[in-house]
Parts: sequence; structure tokens; C-alpha cells
Amino acid sequence: MLLNLLASLGHRGIKTTATFGRAGLMLFNAVVGKPEFRKHAPLLVRQLYNVGVLSMLIIIVSGLFIGMVLGLQGYLVLTTYSAETSLGMLVSLSLLRELGPVVAALLFAGRAGSALTAEIGLMRATEQLSSMEMMAVDPLRRVISPRFWAGVISLPLLTIIFVAVGIWGGSLVGVSWKGIDSGFFWSAMQNAVDWRMDLVNCLIKSLVFAVTVTWVALFNGYDAIPTSAGISRATTRTVVHSSLAVLGLDFVLTALMFGN
Repeated sequence: MLLNLLASLGHRGIKTTATFGRAGLMLFNAVVGKPEFRKHAPLLVRQLYNVGVLSMLIIIVSGLFIGMVLGLQGYLVLTTYSAETSLGMLVSLSLLRELGPVVAALLFAGRAGSALTAEIGLMRATEQLSSMEMMAVDPLRRVISPRFWAGVISLPLLTIIFVAVGIWGGSLVGVSWKGIDSGFFWSAMQNAVDWRMDLVNCLIKSLVFAVTVTWVALFNGYDAIPTSAGISRATTRTVVHSSLAVLGLDFVLTALMFGN
């Protein structure tokens, strides 16, 4: 009984280590292997549209409503202490430091990450990747690399849009609905936010999340079992693993940035 348990744990450990090894090699070959951007620039632009532009709707709508909810809840709490004029500080700091990068990354994983996994998995199932290898075309540079860089470029920009729309949504609730003076709202935000540090930290978080989510999505698609059930499981793994990775990395990055 004990030996079977140890054997099972050892098998899982070896399998997990091998999976991380394959994922690391794929990332190294696709990114460090000098992708030919001049030759593949149209592919990169196309993926920027597929990954970034097509994700803008859910980012904008979610950012607006999250900012409005944050403004409403913040107003209800701050009025208890007669500090409703600090609503701009609460909304902007919450979005810049935490909610913006994290929620944008989770939405990106659900919208773009799952699409990347399904697309790569379908290419594997229909043997398009094998056909490229037979024609001496490196699928990592041709397929993986443009999608990876598109994800890395898109998510920080989407995060900025999310934060900006969220702050505007909070101002709609605080200023237009609850009657807070607009000067108090915006001056509280300007006085509280260190735009150089807070914006840089926000972009650093979003960049780390972009690399992680895109890497997980592409590897799960590339490593998927070439069946409909296999692609379905790979897509589910992408959303689950990406979400857990984003939340875990958020704690680590927050501790490094604001823990002192």
C-alpha cells in the first residue's frame, strides 16, 4: 500500500517535472530563438488584432462596471467616516495596484488564452504543425512566437485601458450620481497616486501576467492530445492554471512591491 502510494507520487512528480521541462524548452525556442519579426511582421499584426483588439470589448465593459461598483461601495463606506471626498483616492489606488492588473489578466486568460489553446490544439489535431515541420518550417517561430509576443504586448495595453475606464466609471458614480465635487474627486486621486511608481508597478504586474498567461495557453495547446476531448481539457486547463498562476504571482509581486 505504502509502496504504491510512493510510486504514484513519484510518477506524478516525474510527469510534472517533464511537463515543466517541455514548457520551458518551448518558451526558450520560441522566444530566445530569434524570431524573424521582419519576415513574420504580418503574422504578429494579425495576432495583435486577434488577441488584443478582439479582447477590448470585455475589458472596457468589465472595467466600467467594476469601477462603478467600486465607486458605489467605496462611497457607502467612506460616508460612514465623512470622508467621501477621498473616493478618488480609493478608486484609483485599488485599480492601479490590484484590481486592474489582476482582473484584466483573468479576463484575458478567459477570452484570449482559451482561444489560443483551442487554435493551437486544433492545428495539432489537423496535423498542420506536422506539415510545417515536413516543409522545413519551424512551427515555433511561425505559429508560437507571433502569438506569444502578441499576448505580451496586448495585455499591458489592455490593463491601462481597464484602469482608465474603471476610474472613469468610479467618477461617474461619485461625481454624477452621488454629487461629490469633481475637484475633490480628481485632486484626491492626484495627491494619493504616485504616478511614476504606481503606474510602473501596474505595468510590471501586467507584463508578468501576460508572459505567464500566454505561455500557459500556448503550451497547453501545443501539448494537447489531438482529439476533441483532449482540446477541450487543454482549454479548461489553460483557464484554471492561468487564473491560479495570476493570483499566486499577484501576491508575490505585491509583497515585493509594497511589503516593506
